[in-house]
Amino acid sequence: MSKPWNPQKTKVDLSPAPRPSRIRRDPVRVEPAERLSSNGWWESREWEIRLAVIGIILFALGINAVVFDLGEVLSH
Repeated sequence: MSKPWNPQKTKVDLSPAPRPSRIRRDPVRVEPAERLSSNGWWESREWEIRLAVIGIILFALGINAVVFDLGEVLSH
């Protein structure tokens, strides 16, 4: 049999009781629903993809124009 353990150090005394967690203390904030656009078909996923493709094509055409112009200028 072992002896009962009696530590010589005093226990830590917590003077104020620990505060409850913020999750339990504060209620969940309800955010108002965002107002939907009256022109919903324009903001659809399909239009987003179409506009992205058009932007990529215009960017590529701009780069090609700069490369061809530099080629013309440097070839003379």
